[in-house]
Amino acid sequence: MNSPDSYLTVSKQGRGLYKEKGSKFISFCYRIDSENDIKSHLEELKKSYHDARHHCYAWVLGNAGEMERSNDDGEPSGTAGKPILGRIRSKQLTNTLVVVVRYFGGTLLGSSGLFRAYKTAAADAIDNAGIIKIEISESFLLEFKYPELNQVLKLLKEEGLSPKEYSYEMDCKIKLNVPVNIIERLTKRMMLINSVIIRQEDIS
Repeated sequence: MNSPDSYLTVSKQGRGLYKEKGSKFISFCYRIDSENDIKSHLEELKKSYHDARHHCYAWVLGNAGEMERSNDDGEPSGTAGKPILGRIRSKQLTNTLVVVVRYFGGTLLGSSGLFRAYKTAAADAIDNAGIIKIEISESFLLEFKYPELNQVLKLLKEEGLSPKEYSYEMDCKIKLNVPVNIIERLTKRMMLINSVIIRQEDIS
């Protein structure tokens, strides 16, 4: 499988609400970068909504959406986490967490009713969060002599790239983020300029 050069995620935190037969389903959607982010959001919601009966959730992580998990938190198996995850996947999102907090209204909804409620609440939060496309990039360091500065800057402008950091002295340095889909082309073009050395930066 080829590595993606972009992915879809939510642009901001979103919130939704669904009510049925006295039960209230409050949903939250977050953009996440790690499992620590997930833990932090869950802890915050469980503290803020400590009197709720269930805190069900699902998440997808990774540039290719290669990691996922869902949790029914005491609801009948497959009636909460699965429909939440299904909403995330249906929008082709990754790096996304959706949590649905349920307050029980006293009337049982049945498996199909629960599935519909969690699916609808999750969709509402995602819609309110909005979706954006993120271009995947890697960090590079360019090193070259000052006489090549204008040529290097001209090439970067043609490729639509801007330096993150730079030092323009006799020995010049430029740090920049490069979208993965143009790395090969940029490297070949840069190597045609005298004295240019291009190195991938460790951004971990």
